[in-house]
Amino acid sequence: MTLLTRLLTDKNALNHTRTEELPLAPLQPGEALLRVDRVAVTTNNITYAAFGDAMKYWNFFPTGEAGWGHMPVWGFADVVASDVEGVAVGERFYGYWPIASHVRMEPVRVTARGFYDGAEHRQSLTSAYNQYTRTSADPAYRAGDENYQMLVRPLFITSFMLADFLQDNGFFGAQRLVFSSASSKTAYGTAFCLEGPGQIERVGLTSPRNIAFVRGLGCYQRTVAYGELEALEADVPTLYVDFSGDEDLRSQVHHHLGDTLVYDCYAGSAQNTRFLRNTALPGPAPVFYFAPVQIKKRNADWGPEVVNQKFNAAQRAFIDRVSHASPPWMRVREHQGFAAAQALIADIHAGRIDPQEGHVVVLVP
Repeated sequence: MTLLTRLLTDKNALNHTRTEELPLAPLQPGEALLRVDRVAVTTNNITYAAFGDAMKYWNFFPTGEAGWGHMPVWGFADVVASDVEGVAVGERFYGYWPIASHVRMEPVRVTARGFYDGAEHRQSLTSAYNQYTRTSADPAYRAGDENYQMLVRPLFITSFMLADFLQDNGFFGAQRLVFSSASSKTAYGTAFCLEGPGQIERVGLTSPRNIAFVRGLGCYQRTVAYGELEALEADVPTLYVDFSGDEDLRSQVHHHLGDTLVYDCYAGSAQNTRFLRNTALPGPAPVFYFAPVQIKKRNADWGPEVVNQKFNAAQRAFIDRVSHASPPWMRVREHQGFAAAQALIADIHAGRIDPQEGHVVVLVP
């Protein structure tokens, strides 16, 4: 009998996880069984888990156990059994999976590109997360770059659409962008998308230990340590892009810049996993940024095909940059098995991660 191994997360203590094994029931008509091969585990997974119930993050893969969630992650899986025409055993798909050995799905809207999971509980969830792409039909796929693709793509779609959102709104009248947690992949991905002649000034805020790394990226014109925030001129219209969630830092930014702070964009954090609170700061109220909103807008503006073309080209350029820069922006570390995944989640939750590393968990022995 094939066993299902799954990793469950305590919703009230995201660094606390456990694994369990369950028998896999026989495949039903209209179902496919996929074996999850390798997945990326990143800061974004912890961020979304923190807002899990409110953002329906836990609804993708229900556990049936109160207080325990099944953390979704991006990666690759192979079809090992199928009762669905057009979804063949041996095919490989990229998409949103649970941290588990296997997942049962109900593929619908099957095309040459892939399918959507038609399970009833997923019908009210964001469509982009229900889509699974055949690697054989993905123009952005390269077999040798799988680790980079699953590490970069989910973060980079946030970066790409955030850069587009800011440009689409004329940077809210700002002449300077200030990024907190500038060493984070989503932050420097956004800065990368805004490179080029005539673009807005980009300033990276980071901890002293990450100063050299952030300066070496080359996608920020200036790098400033958190303790040196007051070195920023207070008379330049500024847009604050917050990847740290640090309320004390946000307060310093607002009080230092005052009326010249034109917009505060909160892009999420792994270390501060609370919703935005009203702390009566001077200047604009922080606004939470959610990538699917801008994706929906651009799908309407340009059409999904053009959106995909633009994103694929930018992602290809970004993967080339992070993997081929000297020194590389990212070093990939592979972790083997569920116990390693548990330790990795605890380290990410605690902030014990080198910003130059990307982490992949290989689940298939």
